[in-house]
Amino acid sequence: MGTNSSIKGITGSFVIGFGFLGALDGIIFHQLLQWHSVVMDTNRSGQIISDGIFNFAVTIALVVGGVLLWLAGKPTDLAKGVSLLIGGILIGGGAFNLIEGITNHHIFQIHRIKPGDPNAIIYDLTFLVLGVILIIIGLIVKRRGTSPDSSLPL
Repeated sequence: MGTNSSIKGITGSFVIGFGFLGALDGIIFHQLLQWHSVVMDTNRSGQIISDGIFNFAVTIALVVGGVLLWLAGKPTDLAKGVSLLIGGILIGGGAFNLIEGITNHHIFQIHRIKPGDPNAIIYDLTFLVLGVILIIIGLIVKRRGTSPDSSLPL
């Protein structure tokens, strides 16, 4: 796999992870649990529209990530390719949690994970901690894929 393909593969897996965690956030917190919408300070129609725009954006991220992976082609070293794919997805997912959590929950305060709960800050901080954990695990997995002996079991 050439350098350009490697960059596309790493970027693609990161973007897929970012989009996938965004999709999980929308499915779990917005739809199933109905704890919040992207924009809470509006009527129900505005909340649904804001969630729809969010879902559209994470769907675009998933498609772009998939296209980048497709353009990267098949890795010459399958074990290394799988490690980079999984590592990139975890790093991208963790980055989603950190970026979305810091900007929406703390800086702009457009919503909390579970608004109105007396322990709302615990939910928000847990969301951030999980993002850091995903990034750390992703970096470990990715590093194993780039180590000289990438055949070591995870």
